[in-house]
Amino acid sequence: MLERAVKDTFDSKAFLAGVGAGKAILEFRKNQTVYVQGDAANAVFYIQKGRIKLTVLSEQGKEAVVAIMEPGQFFGEGCLNGHSHRMATTVAMEESLVTSITKEAMLRTLHDQPKFSELFMAYLLTRNSRIEEDLIDQLFNSSEKRLARLLLLLANFGKEGNPQPITPHISQETLAEMIGTTRSRVSFFMNKFRKLGLISYNGKIEVNSSLLNAVLHDKPHIERE
Repeated sequence: MLERAVKDTFDSKAFLAGVGAGKAILEFRKNQTVYVQGDAANAVFYIQKGRIKLTVLSEQGKEAVVAIMEPGQFFGEGCLNGHSHRMATTVAMEESLVTSITKEAMLRTLHDQPKFSELFMAYLLTRNSRIEEDLIDQLFNSSEKRLARLLLLLANFGKEGNPQPITPHISQETLAEMIGTTRSRVSFFMNKFRKLGLISYNGKIEVNSSLLNAVLHDKPHIERE
């Protein structure tokens, strides 16, 4: 009965926000590396504040941005699935606060705390759905539509009502890497979106909700290549 009571009162948010056995709170400056591709994988990370960029470097030396992680998201969870080394490099895009949880502590908590297991499983399912959507987007949509969708995602459209200004600053080169095109194409489309009133620049990129219609429907100004 006591064990069940402990499980029922487990606070996942408090667990992720505090220090404890196998846990540490880490602070990263802008452009500071969390871990490098090829490093030993022995911990899972949870973002409390800031954004973390994941990049992969191919054997041919080509680098690609594969994800930008936000507060409330995990990264480095591949160590739970048998990955002994990191498959990507992670870098803070702004001042970030991250909880580090050792592989052993994470597995123990997932085993002992059903509430935390449910939270983590829900996160993994959401992440998997996003990866599937990204793959479909990459295979079937033009680079123009891929850019429009990415801007909406970065602006957190649908999470808090209207799209939010995109922070921190994300270069056109990074946007190009994320959608698999060239920086010049991104520059062309960004100028096009701005002239059409779909986005605006005011120190930060601001995305207007009208851009959603351009993604959902084949409007004249969003054309397939």
